[in-house]
Amino acid sequence: MNRNQIKIYLSSFLLAWGFVSCTDLEIEETDSFITDGFQGLENPTSALEALYGDVRGQLSDQANTYALAEVTTDAQIIPTRGADWGDNGRWRKLHQHEWGLEDSDVITPFEQWNKNQLSASQILDDRSNSPEDVKLEARFLRAYAMWWILDLYGQVPFRDTTAPSTDLPVIYSGAEAVQFIIADLDLCISGLPTRAANSGDELKRPGKAAARFLKAKILLNKHVYENQLTGGGGSPAAADMAQVISLVDLIAADGHDLQAGYFDIFKSTADSETIWFTESNVQNVIYAPMHLNQYGLAGGGGWNGFSTLAEYYDLFEGDANSNRVETDLTALDDQEERRGGVPSEGIAFSSRPGTIDAEGYEFGSNIGFGFLINQQYDLDGTKLADRQGNDLVFGRDFVDGTGAKNLINNSERTGIRILKYNPRFGENTLHKIQFRYADAYLMKAEAMFRSSGDPTNMVNTLRVLRDATPLGTVTESDLLDERGREMYTEGYRRNDLIRFGQYLRGWEFKGDTEIGNSKRLLFPIPLPQLLANPSLVQNPGY
Repeated sequence: MNRNQIKIYLSSFLLAWGFVSCTDLEIEETDSFITDGFQGLENPTSALEALYGDVRGQLSDQANTYALAEVTTDAQIIPTRGADWGDNGRWRKLHQHEWGLEDSDVITPFEQWNKNQLSASQILDDRSNSPEDVKLEARFLRAYAMWWILDLYGQVPFRDTTAPSTDLPVIYSGAEAVQFIIADLDLCISGLPTRAANSGDELKRPGKAAARFLKAKILLNKHVYENQLTGGGGSPAAADMAQVISLVDLIAADGHDLQAGYFDIFKSTADSETIWFTESNVQNVIYAPMHLNQYGLAGGGGWNGFSTLAEYYDLFEGDANSNRVETDLTALDDQEERRGGVPSEGIAFSSRPGTIDAEGYEFGSNIGFGFLINQQYDLDGTKLADRQGNDLVFGRDFVDGTGAKNLINNSERTGIRILKYNPRFGENTLHKIQFRYADAYLMKAEAMFRSSGDPTNMVNTLRVLRDATPLGTVTESDLLDERGREMYTEGYRRNDLIRFGQYLRGWEFKGDTEIGNSKRLLFPIPLPQLLANPSLVQNPGY
């Protein structure tokens, strides 16, 4: 795209932007836009807390980064229900792989993560005189921000904070970007404290295990990052896979291990799986899928939006058309534990830790875990209804008023819902897991597979723990499916599908012309950033 074209598109983009009520036209300081006169921070400790605050807020959001990571896959889909969730086609375009240069979910993450890495670099600037522990945490957050930019956009602008503001940021991509990020992580591994498993609130700060986890994640995807600006391809290096295995073993040495009781992991209590969590509010991931009547006797709630495809639900063992559980979550439809299920009533309030009283019932205990399908119930066992008085029955298919498959004109009842964090343990809990051991464990299994090893025993150990049938032999597709079953809605589905070569395949409602379209492996660089930094080049195909 030439510069004149960019100017034409930018004019249209800015005009359209003015109609988006939730978008702030003020350009904030990022790697491409920086104010003059930086001479160091007066209070780097406060700056670090502000940076954490930005990261927490961004990871609370059901839009932007989360939308790019999950809604663009087979795992999440948001149909238009009457006037709800239309948003000028925002959600449909992501799922159908028809996003454009002007979409806020494409623009905002680039700006947010670049702002974060610049904030971290300012903390790391020698003129800020930051304490060593502050610098190490800032270095980790910089690596984390740069990883997100690399993974989503393929190009990472980096500004030397000691250079004049008139200097353009350098652009890291491919192997150079990987090398820079890993250099930061190696310093973190060397200097951050060991934060052992089950150490509760200590894990809201990154430790050695968190840095090792992110390094392993990057090495597992290194061959993707090195080739993503040229259309993908490449194979993982044996040395990189060996490092992944070693890094995961070191994480395990800190006491991290697989934990029985799948949905207990997502409470705010200590567990052996959590490696790093952020004090991000889990309210959005609770409200986004739930119908507003699901709180029943306890009052209204829910946004009635986010759902999943039936084909994703069918990855799990159990009855394809029913997903019931007893009130103690005992399966009733031969389903594996991770699929969860829907109880037929709530349970009596008994002052269990983390729960509250709702007219004698445990608040939210009528709401299932995992995949919610078919009839939903109130706390007292009565059938819930939608706002039109129909039984609140979540169906597998997305259909309009004529019964035809469609992503518009849906009722309030279409689509299987997913709920990993449950309101019974606090709808405003500030505890959202970002890194956990089962992910690291499956990364090790994949690295073994890609090194001509056999990870079948490893995978079956996890499956037996999750009450799933052991596999005879583990194939590449089995590894991807297992990650889909274990890690759903945790922000890694796009990353996994790309690494396994499945992101460009067809799924329900994806645009026919977008199947196999390699430009969708990356998101476009926002136009204002292209104008501000001529060193950036628009990603292929945009």
